[in-house]
Amino acid sequence: MPVADTSQLISGVAERYASSLFELSLETGSVDKVGADLDRFQALLDESEDLRRLVASPVFSAEDQQKAVIAVAEKAGISGLVANFLKVVAGNRRLFAMPGMIRAFRQIAAEHRGEITAEVTSAHALSQAQENELKSALKGVTGKDVAIVVTIDPSILGGLIVKVGSRQIDTSLRTKLSTLKLALKEVG
Repeated sequence: MPVADTSQLISGVAERYASSLFELSLETGSVDKVGADLDRFQALLDESEDLRRLVASPVFSAEDQQKAVIAVAEKAGISGLVANFLKVVAGNRRLFAMPGMIRAFRQIAAEHRGEITAEVTSAHALSQAQENELKSALKGVTGKDVAIVVTIDPSILGGLIVKVGSRQIDTSLRTKLSTLKLALKEVG
């Protein structure tokens, strides 16, 4: 199966699950708590290679994944809807799509609040002042409040890659160096 088909499959699954979770959290008035719990789970995924392996690997049984994810959630203080959600997702062998579900939930929640979401890739963590400055700049461009989701990727060396909807602005040092290298080849 080509990679594009796989990512579309994950995207569709992620959106359906995230949409269901959002509807439930809306009914119970717990959108903010669910969002915070999902952020906490994403932080655990970012920090732990073992957890990423457990989530992504088809080698573990649904039962093993369920037990492990429930234990991780309890230890992290993740309860209620998100704990139950993780249990269902693991039971349905869909844990591999969890990062996509979290992204989709953030997007749905932001749209519900009248915000748009920008995915930002940075070589290093942004300070609160930098985040605020970026939000303000993006609000000036889009005319809407912008929620930002930052991913750290040291391989871009410096600068930022900002994706808002279908638009992407790449000011990364890696891209600038590649462009320069290409220009030098053409000159030589």
